[in-house]
Amino acid sequence: MKLWQNVKQVYKTLQYYAAVTNPYTGSGYKSMKITTSRNVGGKAGNTLATNETIFSAVSKLSNAMGSLPLKLYQDFTPVITDESDLLSNSPNLNQTSFDFIRTLEALRDTTGNSYAIKIYGSNYQVESIHIVDPARVTPVFEEKSMELWYEIKGEKDKYYVHNLDILHFKHIHGFGFKGISPIDVLQNTIEFDEEVRKFSLDQMDGAKASFILKYGTNLSEEKKIEVVENFRNFYKENGGILFQEHGVEITPLEKEFISTKVFEVERITRTRVASVYNLPVHMLGETEGHSYGSMEQMSLQFVKETLLPIVRQYEQEFDRKMLTREQRMQGFKYKFNLKALLRADTATQMEAYFKGVRSGIYTPNETRAWEELPPMEAGDKLYISGDLYPIDAPLEERRGRGTTKGGGE
Repeated sequence: MKLWQNVKQVYKTLQYYAAVTNPYTGSGYKSMKITTSRNVGGKAGNTLATNETIFSAVSKLSNAMGSLPLKLYQDFTPVITDESDLLSNSPNLNQTSFDFIRTLEALRDTTGNSYAIKIYGSNYQVESIHIVDPARVTPVFEEKSMELWYEIKGEKDKYYVHNLDILHFKHIHGFGFKGISPIDVLQNTIEFDEEVRKFSLDQMDGAKASFILKYGTNLSEEKKIEVVENFRNFYKENGGILFQEHGVEITPLEKEFISTKVFEVERITRTRVASVYNLPVHMLGETEGHSYGSMEQMSLQFVKETLLPIVRQYEQEFDRKMLTREQRMQGFKYKFNLKALLRADTATQMEAYFKGVRSGIYTPNETRAWEELPPMEAGDKLYISGDLYPIDAPLEERRGRGTTKGGGE
C-alpha cells in the first residue's frame, strides 16, 4: 500500500512540473500537459550538425549569452527573489541557468524563435520554467480581446497559453509575432556550399595517380600495351612504389585535388553567415581585410553591434513577464552584466580602475568585486584625488586646504 502511495506521489510530482495553473480568474485557462524540447530538431538541427560555419556562429552567440551574469536589481542594488533565483541559477530541475539561456539562444538562432513556459505552484508563484519545442508553438492573436496567445500542439490536443506565461525570444520579423529563421535566409548559401564541398570530395575520391612513360626506343602497339600493363600491375602490387629502369623515364602528372575556388566559396559563406547573424566576420575565422588595434576593439564591436540588441530583448522579456507592474514601478529590473566581455588587458584595466576611483566614479570595493576580491573596510566610500579622501569630507579637512598654524594657505 505504501509503495503504491509513493508511486502516485511521484506521478503527481511529474504531472505538476508538466502543467500550468491558471493565474487569470475566469479565463477558462486550465492545467495542461506540455511537450518540452531537449534539442534542436528538424531542418535547423541537421544544418547545425553538418555546417561548421553556422555551428560556429550559433556557438559564439549562445555561449556568449549563457556566460553573461544575470541579476535582478532594484534601482542599482542587486536583490534576490524566488523568481530571480530561478533565472540566475536553475530554472528547472534539469538545467542550470547557463544551459537554459544557451539553449534558448541556440533555438532562436536556428529556428528563429525560442519559447519557455512558466510553471506555477499552488500559490500562483512561478515554480519552474521549461523550454518548449518551437516546432509545436504558433503565436495566435485574439482579435476580440486584442491579446496574444500561443497555440501549443500537445501529444493529443492543442492548448492555448497567454503571452504573459510564455517567454518568447525571436529574430527579426515583419508583420506578426514570429521571428524569421536564419537557416531559411541562408538556405541558398547552405545548398551552394554543400554542392561545392561534395564536388571537391568526389574529385578527391575519384582522383587517380597518372604518369607519363618515356622509352628510348620505338615500340610496337602490342609492346606498348604490354609495358603499360606491366607498369600498372607493378604499381598496384607494390603499394605505389616504382623503380625507374635504365632507358625508361617516369614523370608523374600533378593534379590539384582541391580547387582554390573552394576556399573562395568558404570565404563567401563565412561572410554571408556573419552578415545574417550580425557577427563580426573575424569571429568566424575570416581575417583577410580586417585589422583591429586591440582585442578590446574587437570585443567592443561584438558587444555593441551583436549582443546589445539580443541582451535588450532578453531583459525586456524577463522584466515584462517575470515581474509585476508594481515591481517595475518600484525600480525592479533584470540586467545582464556585459562588463565581463569588455575587459581589457591588465594594464589598461588597472589604469581605468585607477582613474575611476580617483575621480569618484567607482568605490574601491566595486573594483575589488570586479576582480573577485573580498571587500575592505571603508572601501564603500567614493573618493576624489587630493590625495584621496572621502568625497563628503569638509573643505577645511582636505589636504592642502584650509588655514595652517602659521596663518597661511
